[in-house]
Amino acid sequence: MEDKVLPEWYSKEDNGEYLSLFLELVRESTSNNVRAIFDAFLVEKDDEPSSTHADRGVHVHPTIGYTAWGWPQFVKRSDLESSSSSYVVDGKVRIMCVVIVIRDNTVPVPPSDIGAHLGGLLDRGEGTDVSFLVDGETFPAHRAVLAARSPVFRAELLGSMAESKMSSITLHDIEPLTFRALLRFIYTDKLPADDGGDQLKMAAMATDELFQKLLAAADRYDLSRLKLMCAQKLWEAVSVDTVATTLIHAEMHGCPELKSSCLDFFVQDKNFKETVLTEGYVQLVQRFPSIKDEIRGLLRAKSM
Repeated sequence: MEDKVLPEWYSKEDNGEYLSLFLELVRESTSNNVRAIFDAFLVEKDDEPSSTHADRGVHVHPTIGYTAWGWPQFVKRSDLESSSSSYVVDGKVRIMCVVIVIRDNTVPVPPSDIGAHLGGLLDRGEGTDVSFLVDGETFPAHRAVLAARSPVFRAELLGSMAESKMSSITLHDIEPLTFRALLRFIYTDKLPADDGGDQLKMAAMATDELFQKLLAAADRYDLSRLKLMCAQKLWEAVSVDTVATTLIHAEMHGCPELKSSCLDFFVQDKNFKETVLTEGYVQLVQRFPSIKDEIRGLLRAKSM
């Protein structure tokens, strides 16, 4: 690729001709377009750059068609021909031009697919060295993957706990569907996908119920990213009928972000009047009596 700068007398406006300045692509590039930063300024008699006749432009030169770009009215001819001009030395004018070609990355890099590879490893059950028995269902897994993702699994599977010597571990207080979603996240960093299989079972479980249980599992195994992802899903589905129940789960599983959002929703005038009539609100104040004080404090602050 090659550029050249083309100065020329261009047009007459305001009773004076202008010097125009263009940057032209004179040799085709192998890429579709060429991006360049073009700086130009007049140089004064004292070799300092002009502060009044200076321009900068960022332009994409197409490789076909008209390939020149610049300023049709860079400087008035009268500014250069005047006897008091600070730019003319021995009948000559100096224009400093700087061209910076912005080179694009010509080697395309695909997005990471490590999640797809690890998910495939989980699906095929290759190289598994531990299994989990959940309500009669067996889930083969890899100690190293679980330990890398969860400090709780790391302590259980690679530490001094009894589970580190066991090839099969029985889990309680978690459902197979929830544990399968937990494993899927650990291997792929994704929430349950809409791609058949367990999706039929998930359809039978309310979406908020699924993410409530997955939030509990994320808290149990110290998966902070999964906790926030579940919190976001629960928040997206919040309503006057569900906000109190969602607040219960936020309190139970240490999710202050979700709690704060729920409280803000709760104390809105119309929302508050409807929410206090729900069964969820009754359960909320029974399980967490102090939440009433927090709500009263927010309502007082709101009324001030």
